[in-house]
Amino acid sequence: MNRLPGLPSCDLLIVGGGINGAGIARDAAGRGLNVVLCEQDDLAGHTSSASTKLIHGGLRYLEHREFALVRKSLQERETLLRLAPHIVRPLRFVMPHDANQRPAWLIRTGLFLYDHLAGRQLLPGSARVALARHPAGRGLKSGFRTGFTYSDGWVDDARLVVLNALDASERGARILTRTRCRGIVREADHWLATLQQQDGSTLQLAARAIVNATGPWAGDFASPTDPAAARQGLRLVKGSHIVVRKLFDHPYAYVFQNPDRRILFAIPFLRDFTLIGTTDVDFSGDPATVAIDAGEERYLCEMASRYFDKPVTPAQIVWRYSGVRPLLDDESRTASVVTRDYRLQFEPPGLLHVRGGKLTTYRRLAEEAMHILQPHLGHRAPDWTAGQPLPGGDIDTPGTLSAVPDFDAFLARFQSHYRWLPDSLAERYCRQYGSRAARVIGDAVSVPQLGLELVPGLYEAEACYLIEHEWAQTSDDLLWRRTKLGLRCLQGDVERLTAWLDRRAATMTGVAA
Repeated sequence: MNRLPGLPSCDLLIVGGGINGAGIARDAAGRGLNVVLCEQDDLAGHTSSASTKLIHGGLRYLEHREFALVRKSLQERETLLRLAPHIVRPLRFVMPHDANQRPAWLIRTGLFLYDHLAGRQLLPGSARVALARHPAGRGLKSGFRTGFTYSDGWVDDARLVVLNALDASERGARILTRTRCRGIVREADHWLATLQQQDGSTLQLAARAIVNATGPWAGDFASPTDPAAARQGLRLVKGSHIVVRKLFDHPYAYVFQNPDRRILFAIPFLRDFTLIGTTDVDFSGDPATVAIDAGEERYLCEMASRYFDKPVTPAQIVWRYSGVRPLLDDESRTASVVTRDYRLQFEPPGLLHVRGGKLTTYRRLAEEAMHILQPHLGHRAPDWTAGQPLPGGDIDTPGTLSAVPDFDAFLARFQSHYRWLPDSLAERYCRQYGSRAARVIGDAVSVPQLGLELVPGLYEAEACYLIEHEWAQTSDDLLWRRTKLGLRCLQGDVERLTAWLDRRAATMTGVAA
């Protein structure tokens, strides 16, 4: 591309800072391309932080004969367990069974396929269990005597996005949060994009190619004058979750089969809580204002109460969240059975639309996107992301992907080195930052040297690290996307944190001036 006088330029502009946009930015930057990513809000500010927080093959997709998607997802599950063993970890599921559900032979067949569709090295296979003798039987209604167990993975979804963006940045990409792409114009051999920052200032950027990774806004971006037409092929589905105080004292998660043929997950969450979800409801409003409604809350509570011996009620909810999933419209009658696969649509000269997808397959999606974009850019570089750990993922040997990651051994070494850290804080640092946890602590040799405790569990040292290295700006960024400490906060805590952020911003502005 001929560089225009005074105009910033790049090889690839990625619009959207969710998991697909961040994953593509990481892949492209690692191939040596000049990459810019812009996101209208915070990284993972919408759909990518509102998932069920699972890395899974999608057992239920087998029922709809989506064998290729399940196989791809199972392969990626193994890859992600190695790339980021601090934020992705094995989770064993229990599926209680009775005569009113899918036949036991059908479930056994599905689990056999699930175990064998892809190579499985890190996780144990499925099994049938007697719930009366299994830890997961405690707390369930007495009518559930038999169950099935299988393995999948849990992930901190928002941190998965941030770590991809962080790796992209360290490989040369420019990450612009709170920066909206106001429009793109096709020129002779490039695209001209207008970007607007939070303060209202604008800049123009010349890009050889653009990726539309705007998720539920994909139609609006593709055709701002006629988003309804551009949304053809895209089905927006709302998924809502609730979090309650923990309902059981064991490490297993549950997958419940409901009378409406949907499944419901009940997952141990941050030691003291249980996450329950999800709903699937067709959505047509503004994705930025999506919220759970009372009907969804009742549905989640009632379906969970069919299984637990103690009822779950809306009064028990301590946190609720919703997101809009941009799914491929396969003309399914109900939202719950719409495919979770993805489609990459290339529009010459150099505009790639990303439609559909899920957390588990984001890395493969990014790789396939680069296979499409590299020939257009006249660039050749090999695939690489499956062999390089995400930031903090090298918990066994620095800079190296572990064949069989051992998080417990890593945590023990960390606790031995930082004996003065409370165990709960040491474990959280290791879970969130992996091998980079020491960077958060810095030169501190005691808890007081971490600075003020801004809210329960969040000290100044960590807050400053997140602001300076991970694009955090607001209390929501810190409490809900970089950490989940918002669950342990009272309103006064949040107000104090917001005041501290304001004082810090004013100080930094004064220093800059």
